[in-house]
Amino acid sequence: MSAAFEIRTDRLRLRSWRDDDFEAYAALNADARVMEFYPGLVSRDESRVRFDAWQARIAERGYGFWPVEVIGGAPFVGMVGLSNPDFTAPFLPAVEIGWRLAADHWGRGYATEAARAVLAFGFERLGLAEIVSFTTTANVRSRRVMEKLGMRRSPDEDFLHPLVAEGHPVRPHVLYRLRRDAFAPAP
Repeated sequence: MSAAFEIRTDRLRLRSWRDDDFEAYAALNADARVMEFYPGLVSRDESRVRFDAWQARIAERGYGFWPVEVIGGAPFVGMVGLSNPDFTAPFLPAVEIGWRLAADHWGRGYATEAARAVLAFGFERLGLAEIVSFTTTANVRSRRVMEKLGMRRSPDEDFLHPLVAEGHPVRPHVLYRLRRDAFAPAP
């Protein structure tokens, strides 16, 4: 993707990564509230590796996780995007949509608004037939976003995440799917 990449909604702008996004990105990964449903916090060094990897994936594939900013407001509230999960599960290969927003920006509908725009990008610009999303069973907030997007849970496809240690409370995951023909753009 070129530096000029942008997806806009009424309130948000998803854009290319900038070097000055790193501090906010690292803080996001180190916030226990944000990382509650992940196996653990992400160190600053690992955040640097992931920060560089997001940019490389976007350049390689034409999609990835993009920073989200509030138009006329906060320059970085989190990230939303598409990825190709790098583990083995019966529903893979697939393209996944995901989000991670700073806790100070929860409850404003930003995740749903940005994710709806990313779904449109995936279906309309990339021509994807289906996009999946998954989270640990206990992550009710993310599951609610998936449902608001029109995604449907496939209970028979719930799984134990293979990259999460056996016995860890976030290992059980639910899977949601959305087909292009069932997608409803912004209301």
